[in-house]
Amino acid sequence: MVAYETYEHLKIEVADKVALVVLNRPEVRNAMNRTMIRELQRIWRDLADDKSVHAVVLTGAGTHFSVGGDVKQMSSRPGGDFLNEGEQWDPAVSRRLVQQLLELDKPIVCAINGDAAGLAATIALFCDISVMADTARIGDPHVRVGLVAGDGGAVIWPLLIGMLRAKEYLLRGVMVPAREAERVGLVNYCLPPDQVLTKAREIAAELAGGATWAVRWTKLAINAAIKERANLVLPASYAYEHITMEMEDHKEAATAFKEKRKPAFKGR
Repeated sequence: MVAYETYEHLKIEVADKVALVVLNRPEVRNAMNRTMIRELQRIWRDLADDKSVHAVVLTGAGTHFSVGGDVKQMSSRPGGDFLNEGEQWDPAVSRRLVQQLLELDKPIVCAINGDAAGLAATIALFCDISVMADTARIGDPHVRVGLVAGDGGAVIWPLLIGMLRAKEYLLRGVMVPAREAERVGLVNYCLPPDQVLTKAREIAAELAGGATWAVRWTKLAINAAIKERANLVLPASYAYEHITMEMEDHKEAATAFKEKRKPAFKGR
C-alpha cells in the first residue's frame, strides 16, 4: 500500500483505477518549492508501484495550475540552488523528474485549471493528454528571470509546435493564452474552467478502462522518441541554466520580483 498521506504539498486520491494528483500550495499559487519538486520526483515512482492505478489526472489546487519555481525563495539564496537549500546545484533533479514522467507507463491527463508557468508548464506538456481552462495561460518565462529554459522546455515545446514557434515563445518568455495554445497544438482541449477537471477525469476513466497493456505500451513507444530528444538536449540546457543561475542578471531578476519592480538586466 502506497503511503500517499505522507506527501506535504501534493494531494493524492485514488478511485476507480484513476489517481488524482493535486499540486497543493494554493496560498502561493502552487509555487514549486524544494519540497514539492522532490515530491514530484517521488510521486511517479509511487504511482508506478500502485497496482490499483491505471491512469492519472494531474491538476492544481485553487485558481492556478502552478506559477512554477518559487521565485521569492530563489531571491533568498544568492549563488545557490533553491532546490537544494544552498548545496551544490544538482543537474539530475529536473532530469530525473522528466525521465520519470516519460517512463511511467500509465497515461497522465493534465487538467490545466489555471496559469501554468516555467517548470509547471514543462510538467504539464510532458503529460500525455491535456485539458486547459480557456481563462488560463501557459508559458516558460525562464528568460524573464535571467535563466535558460533548462528543465525540459527546450525539449518539449519544439516537439509539440515546431522549432519556429517554440523559439519565439521561449526566447520571449511568452505566456500563451489557452485558445492560442489549443490552436498551435500545445494542448488538446480548451474548455470553460468548470469543465476542465470533469473532461480530464472522463478521458482518464476511458484510458483506465481500456486494454491495459495496449494503452501503456503505446505510450512508451511514442515516448521513446521524446526520450531520445531529451537525452540530446537536456545535458546542454541544464548546463547553460546552471551558468545563468550564477549570473548577476538572475540575481537581479529574483530580487526585482520580490521587490515588485522591473528588473534592470546588464548582460552579466
